[in-house]
Amino acid sequence: MNLKSERRGIHVDQSELLCKKGCGYYGNPAWQGFCSKCWREEYHKARQKQIQEDWELAERLQREEEEAYASSQSTQGAQSLTFSKFEEKKTNEKTRKVTTVKKFFTASSRTGAKKEIQEAKAPSPSINRQVSIETDRVSKEFIEFLKTYHKPGQDIYKQCKLFLDTMNHKKDLSIEEQSECAQDFYQNVAEKLQTRWKVSPEKVEKAMDQIEKFIMTRQYKYVFCPETTDDEKKDLAVQKRIRALHWVTPQMLCVPVNEEIPEVSDMVVKAITDIIEMDSKRVPRDKLACITKCSKHIFNAIKITKNEPASADDFLPTLIYIVLKGNPPRLQSNIQYITRFCNPSRLMTGEDGYYFTNLCCAVAFIEKLDAQSLNLSQEDFDRYMSGQTSPKKQESDSWSPDMCVGVKQMYKNLDLLYQLNERQERIVSEAKKLEKDLIDWTDGITKEVQDIVEKYPLEIKPKNQALAAIDSENVENDKLPPPLQPQVYAG
Repeated sequence: MNLKSERRGIHVDQSELLCKKGCGYYGNPAWQGFCSKCWREEYHKARQKQIQEDWELAERLQREEEEAYASSQSTQGAQSLTFSKFEEKKTNEKTRKVTTVKKFFTASSRTGAKKEIQEAKAPSPSINRQVSIETDRVSKEFIEFLKTYHKPGQDIYKQCKLFLDTMNHKKDLSIEEQSECAQDFYQNVAEKLQTRWKVSPEKVEKAMDQIEKFIMTRQYKYVFCPETTDDEKKDLAVQKRIRALHWVTPQMLCVPVNEEIPEVSDMVVKAITDIIEMDSKRVPRDKLACITKCSKHIFNAIKITKNEPASADDFLPTLIYIVLKGNPPRLQSNIQYITRFCNPSRLMTGEDGYYFTNLCCAVAFIEKLDAQSLNLSQEDFDRYMSGQTSPKKQESDSWSPDMCVGVKQMYKNLDLLYQLNERQERIVSEAKKLEKDLIDWTDGITKEVQDIVEKYPLEIKPKNQALAAIDSENVENDKLPPPLQPQVYAG
């Protein structure tokens, strides 16, 4: 493996991972390249601008209605919507969109019938029991943790319970609005811990991790891959894309990892296991921890292979290879869930934010991967994608003597399958050629026959008068000699 081969379209500058506003935090493709803080600022600006434009439109429509009403005095009650009602409607719309913690904590107006409908849609009893066990365990751990905070701990627990009760009664909100509410709650509690209760930054971070775990353990089944989003559709698209790219080799991606080394192979297996295990976690922080462990295994594999510390340019191609090889389940849903409901401070800074941003870049690269990125011709790339052929496998002469017998046998079987595939393609090609030759021969013979028929058309002559038979009646029979009679010869 040539570890010093030229990079082929996979290089990403570290500056591209940062917020494009220049604040120094990590950006995210889901936030259009902004960090969590800048994205919320831009989102609020855009929302306020939209509200202002709606308000100006409402005023213009109102003036037009008043002018139309003044010009038609004979028509009474022509206006169906007064400015005061329109103003009240726009105010309610603005209040609904601009979600704040105070508004979010208002009492719910839902009836008991709505609760019965929600209970009817609840999961099966076995799932409820499993969730209940984990929920109870997390609740006990959270209460024990808050005991160390004394008075602030009691207030934090009350706010968390109030937040959960309010979320349960406001499931009709869009996933973006629920995410906004969660982010507002995180920010509100963190500010109170720092300003009102004077808690140290280290303890604030630990408290926020426990709060996120307590809240999201309960909200997971409602906010992970909800039916109102296209997360599931994106998951299927990414899975289909990765399956179509099963033929991509480490050499094509310039992956500086030699899996023939047992330690490196073990690290690759652990990295794949960690990225797959991410889907089994319910808390965003735990999912991030799986990504971080996967990334550290990748760095260790590169370090062992190269005998030197790995660089960022080595890490991203290897992460892409791990994702292609592992094909993690519900990859886009997990990324969206972390983006929406993780404590924003974890995604903006630190190793968790760095590795998560690289994972988002890897998925984006896989979705746009083309022939040029792999240094292939478009013809070969299309053939590989369609499954007509696959890159040649490793030759037996280059195998390491320490390679496992099962791996060698696997490569031999793959080589046989590759040869059978080539033979099958040749047979199919020759059969199609023979079929074409037969069709051309049949068409040629048919054309020749038609030409001969046209050149020498068949003429049907009229029927001639029938000739008289020898023994038929004849008027001249009298002139004929008598027939010969048989005579006995007397020796």
